[in-house]
Amino acid sequence: MMSSLYAGVSGLRNHQVKMNVIGNNIANVNTIGFKGGRVTFQETLVQTLKGAGRPSAISGGTNPVQMGLGMTVSAVDTLFQQGGLETTGQITDLAIQGSGFFVLSDGNGQFYTRAGAFGFDADSFLVDPGSGLKVQGKMADQTGIIPAVSTIGDIRLPFGQQDPANETSQINLANNINSAATDSKVTSFTSGTTNIDQVSGTAVNGAGGDHNVVVTGTQAQQSIYDTGANLYGTMTSATTLGDLGVDAYDFDIIVDGSATTNITGLTAASTLNDVMNAINEISGVNCYFDTTDPLNYQLVVERSKAGTGGLYNVTTSAGSATDAANGNVINRVFGVDGAGIAANNGTDHTFAATDTFTPTDKAPDSPITLTIGVNETTGLAEEIIGVGGGGITIKTAEAGGLAAGTLDVSTADTQHSTSITAYDSQGGKHTVILTFTKTTTNNLWDWNITMPGNESILEGGSGEVRFNPDGSLLLFSYNGGASSLRFDPNSGAEVMDITLNAGDAAGFNGLTGFASPFTAAAIHQDGYGMGVLQKIAIDPAGTITGIFSNGVSRTLAQVVLADFNNHGGLVRAGNSLYTVSANSGSPVTGVAGETISGTVSSGALESSNVDIATEFTNMITTQRGYQASARIITTSDSMLEELVNLKR
Repeated sequence: MMSSLYAGVSGLRNHQVKMNVIGNNIANVNTIGFKGGRVTFQETLVQTLKGAGRPSAISGGTNPVQMGLGMTVSAVDTLFQQGGLETTGQITDLAIQGSGFFVLSDGNGQFYTRAGAFGFDADSFLVDPGSGLKVQGKMADQTGIIPAVSTIGDIRLPFGQQDPANETSQINLANNINSAATDSKVTSFTSGTTNIDQVSGTAVNGAGGDHNVVVTGTQAQQSIYDTGANLYGTMTSATTLGDLGVDAYDFDIIVDGSATTNITGLTAASTLNDVMNAINEISGVNCYFDTTDPLNYQLVVERSKAGTGGLYNVTTSAGSATDAANGNVINRVFGVDGAGIAANNGTDHTFAATDTFTPTDKAPDSPITLTIGVNETTGLAEEIIGVGGGGITIKTAEAGGLAAGTLDVSTADTQHSTSITAYDSQGGKHTVILTFTKTTTNNLWDWNITMPGNESILEGGSGEVRFNPDGSLLLFSYNGGASSLRFDPNSGAEVMDITLNAGDAAGFNGLTGFASPFTAAAIHQDGYGMGVLQKIAIDPAGTITGIFSNGVSRTLAQVVLADFNNHGGLVRAGNSLYTVSANSGSPVTGVAGETISGTVSSGALESSNVDIATEFTNMITTQRGYQASARIITTSDSMLEELVNLKR
């Protein structure tokens, strides 16, 4: 009878233990990094009233008769399931996703926690503000490298520390230089004696500089028949054919060997002016009075288009008259006896033009031969074609057309510029302006560097960049055998050597030469000025990166994590801390995401993993278990009371 009382007592005692654990879980439902506990029970002492019997040939075996004497707590386990993450926005708030613990130290021993609400103390140590324990990790050296042999210790960040200036050693160039670009407009010209008065346009080759055009030769002449002297007395425009002894008249005119045109309708009363007008009705023929001698006008016939007489000429028949003795128009007016006119003494032009081009700030190129343009109507040479590869109009509107002489034409450069700031050894800034200038050679550009400050460029300030036909880079070179841009800042800083990196030959990872818009730029340089640590960032591996006022980012330290073979073997030390026990195993310390499977989330905290619904359910079952144990005691007491009452 007494054993049931003690069994009830054990139930009361141990259900109270479970209620204590449930209460602690619920109390810590909002405690960051908290891991809930779980109580498991087991049967305690067992009294054997009868042992088991072995089966025999005539009977079966018998089971043992045993009686339990109560229950006890088997274990109070810590459940290390992942808690949810709460975003805080505080950089030094850290949460672990997955397995692992933050390592804290008081200088004598180490503690482990999942609660990552950290901050910096007055000495710039990363600490747990609630306990003052220092977060453990590895520190980087001045170059931002964490040595492989670095030991784990306190994390202390150098707030306010100056980051020394770093001298620029390389400038990277990238993107496109427009192979088809041209801004080479005519800026000025001097015509000399060439009669050129119209110069405009843009050079197709895009090269800027001075064109010295030398024109030699003579202009084309028209085919002319000149009487030289009148054989039959004084003639004026009012002289009639009858005055010259011609009663009736007709004759033929042939232009450039084409079809014959017959002149008819003239009579003895027709004046020489009428004859002139009749001839001028024919296309390609011009007839006029030569008034050089006012007392003896001469009638002249010419081909209206200048050029060689073999191509542009006028011929006539001998003509006819009713009075053969008195002759006809041809012999009476033009003084040709018994024959026709042959106006075929024209000449073609003999002009030749050469262009000696002097690119801006460079030596002259070899002379090239240009083309002469002829007016299709007049046959006169009026235009020079081919300056700048074409695209430039050079012509004259003068009546006499082109003439020999020297013409100077200036064109603007086709250029594209980009700039970048470089830093010297003292952190001083220097603007480097890189200008690309198109040349007359396809896929070849000159480049030149200027610096608007007090700097002195010592070498490597100019060169060439060449492209392959497919637009890839062929060569980026320096003039004068230099291998880098070298200049003196003239500020007390060291002389600087900067390599210009235009990409790989035959590659497209730097400058390119496609017929597309200009996008070429100096995209990066590796220098910077002095800076001060302003803020930090922490990545999933726990790496703490410092961001300085000069824009430089450098690794400062790394938070380490620890893990154990048996998390449940850790000993709670209060303040959400754990310590090592004999059954937890030794800590394995390393980098998050590498040695340790868990990763670090900055700006977040891990919530408690307590499930209130589960805890309330456990509370109900625990309460019922406690009540039932109490009933065991009261019922046993009643039975004892009945037993005692037997004496009455």
